[in-house]
Amino acid sequence: MDKPSIPATPLRPARAPSPELQARLDVHWQQTRRLTAILLLIWLLTGFLTIFYARELLHLNLFGWPLPFYMAAQGASLVYLAIIAFYAWRMRRLDRAFHAEEQK
Repeated sequence: MDKPSIPATPLRPARAPSPELQARLDVHWQQTRRLTAILLLIWLLTGFLTIFYARELLHLNLFGWPLPFYMAAQGASLVYLAIIAFYAWRMRRLDRAFHAEEQK
């Protein structure tokens, strides 16, 4: 087997982004972190708290089943899928908006 060849030209260090680009990157990253935090909170509420407070939530019914049972059986999985779909949709919009500003 041949050894991989070393590039003839040395790699250049990455340049620091301009202040305007850095500001937009900071805003984009802040929006990404906020979205992630909100969705993780929703995940915590549906996955952990409905089971933790199952006795208190037994009087709530969803489709004829007690809420804690429904969430444990299939509700949490449906919420997880919705969270994933919403995250993908929202991040696509945020990324497109960021790149649209970059093209200007």
